[in-house]
Amino acid sequence: MSLTTPNAVLVLEDGSRYEGRAYGAEGTTFGEIVFATGMSGYQETLTDPSYAGQIVLMTAPHIGNTGMNDADMESRRIWVAGYVVRDASRVVSNFRAERSLDNDLEHEGIVGIQGIDTRAVTRHIRSKGAMRAGIFSGAAAERDTQQQLEEVLSADQMAGKNLSAQVSTDKEYIVPAVGEKVGSVAILDLGVKTSTVTYIAERGFDAHVLPQSITAEEILAMKPSALFFSNGPGDPSASDKHVELLRAVLKEGIPFFGICFGNQLLGRALGFSTYKLPFGHRGINQPVLDKATGRVEITSQNHGFAVDAPIDGVLESPAGFGRVEVSHYSLNDQVVEGLRCLDLNAFSVQYHPEAASGPHDSNYLFDRFRDMVLASATTTGASN
Repeated sequence: MSLTTPNAVLVLEDGSRYEGRAYGAEGTTFGEIVFATGMSGYQETLTDPSYAGQIVLMTAPHIGNTGMNDADMESRRIWVAGYVVRDASRVVSNFRAERSLDNDLEHEGIVGIQGIDTRAVTRHIRSKGAMRAGIFSGAAAERDTQQQLEEVLSADQMAGKNLSAQVSTDKEYIVPAVGEKVGSVAILDLGVKTSTVTYIAERGFDAHVLPQSITAEEILAMKPSALFFSNGPGDPSASDKHVELLRAVLKEGIPFFGICFGNQLLGRALGFSTYKLPFGHRGINQPVLDKATGRVEITSQNHGFAVDAPIDGVLESPAGFGRVEVSHYSLNDQVVEGLRCLDLNAFSVQYHPEAASGPHDSNYLFDRFRDMVLASATTTGASN
């Protein structure tokens, strides 16, 4: 990047300002500022729909050196509201690269900033919590400082925000089962990642990816072997219709697996509440304990909300779905990272076992899902 790159400034809602240089598209953007701790996998982060509405700050200092390629896209586009890096790579040096990161950011209109002390911003967010922010670059960087702050303060809060319609597919599509077909899975696209659909198809399921506007009646008419709720952005408390859909399907005895946003919606369907975390869990190095095995998994995560439930003991579902237990929890702050129903064929995890860029410690959960669905089909067949 040349030293003549236009000026840019990152403005937080508490009045903090960080001056740098424009990166990607020039202009103005607003969102909730969050930090991601991965040292690799920035393309998967950028194209993960669950980052919609967020300005993502990378804690790793050097970003962009491996470029961008079509194979690692987790969805059809870049979803972040803005992008913050310390040192944007001036060259691309990877045999898989097809283009540069800054070119993709510019092409897709993603306003970013480079050349700021991202460690200082991260420590500030850790102390004060995630908050609204704005990036002003090019001519916008020269606006009056008070005007910039007022624009940030007028932006939407993430709490109470439903973004499912923004990121979901418009129409159903099917990814055929790989190898021997063992069933079909109805996947509610709340911001699903390509790798998730791939892993489900690789377990022998026809993956029916459905728009978030579908009804419970339409899903039941499909007679799927199981229902899956994907990851996605927004506040789970603003997704009442998806909670009611899940309750209707659970009452029919259809097996369920949920990831991230899907975990929060299962929690709500079971009658638990959710709450907003101070600064969330994001990155590819989050330690989680699997209570059943005592095994510690290093996981990929992106969530700013969590299920409010005790991590010890067997709980009674407040919504009448029987016994439930917290199956996994964070070793950093004891946040709920998984739920398991003891009287239903349903479980979920808060983290991302489909993490394409790694780590892959939790990929076994797709095998566990397959085993649960097949066992359920055997039991149902025997009872009939």
